[in-house]
Amino acid sequence: MDAVTTDSTRLTEAKPARPSRHEAEEAVRTLIAWAGDDPAREGLLDTPKRVAKAYEEWFSGYGADPAAALGKTFEDVQGYDDMVMLTNIDVESHCEHHLAPIMGVAHVAYLPSAAVVGISKIARVVEIFCKRMQTQETMTAQIADALMDAMNPRGVAILIDAKHQCMTTRGVHHPNVSTITSTFTGEFKTDANLRDRFMRLAEKA
Repeated sequence: MDAVTTDSTRLTEAKPARPSRHEAEEAVRTLIAWAGDDPAREGLLDTPKRVAKAYEEWFSGYGADPAAALGKTFEDVQGYDDMVMLTNIDVESHCEHHLAPIMGVAHVAYLPSAAVVGISKIARVVEIFCKRMQTQETMTAQIADALMDAMNPRGVAILIDAKHQCMTTRGVHHPNVSTITSTFTGEFKTDANLRDRFMRLAEKA
């Protein structure tokens, strides 16, 4: 009889050990050779090191904690309880299907309950989730969940407008197509006027 694998069993299984920097560089050399070039030629000799270094930056979100970024709040805001919104936060991510770049902007708003956070922290949370292998849909939901969990606001609104290089430079080759994702929680989800106000501000940005 085959063993039954449950969700709890999978959760307790150890993750594979992270490859070393040397192994990552060797993998890049293999890809270069597979693509048809010579990884030992002068122009490509240091490319594996450069790619590994670039990956450290592109995927630095795996080593960052969004909750920690939102840990410091300010309660003395003179009773301010209206929308706090940041527009045109740069989105630089990579799709998990092809590791191709995703480039665009995010518009983020929240309704404070008892406290607010420094506005740079919201941009930092967007950056953390961007610096991972993602789908745009997942990234949109993760940003909203992180803000809700850490700040307990009365609502969060997220809109991301981005272009995917996996569509523009390969496959269907449609360079002018943008993907728009949005999510609303709390009062943004239940109050159509509030939601429309957010959308109008995002469109003007």
